[in-house]
Amino acid sequence: QVQLVESGGGLVQPGGSLRLSCAASGSIFSFNAMGWYRQAPGKERELVAAATSGGSTNYGDSVKGRFTISRDNAKNTVYLQMNSLKPEDTAVYYCNANIVLFGTRNYWGQGTQVTVSS
Repeated sequence: QVQLVESGGGLVQPGGSLRLSCAASGSIFSFNAMGWYRQAPGKERELVAAATSGGSTNYGDSVKGRFTISRDNAKNTVYLQMNSLKPEDTAVYYCNANIVLFGTRNYWGQGTQVTVSS
């Protein structure tokens, strides 16, 4: 079974930084895209950042220039470096990964809370 385990969330002051990690396991197949989504109370889940195994990246408009996604394919791990954090970034952050095998299968982590507050 594929499992995505997230870590690195917590409480940080505005302007601060956090680094999230997501370690994937349980698949003998390579992951295509890996990325991060977030969901704040009362809002829809939204894309934060995504990266393909080939190195292509995509960011949500609200985090461009502040967040950086990276992957270590050998370790099946994806990271999200979050800088210049704002209160609006407060949300549960979910790791996502997919595998293309006779169709696309999506997997989700359990989520990690990020709170940006003074």
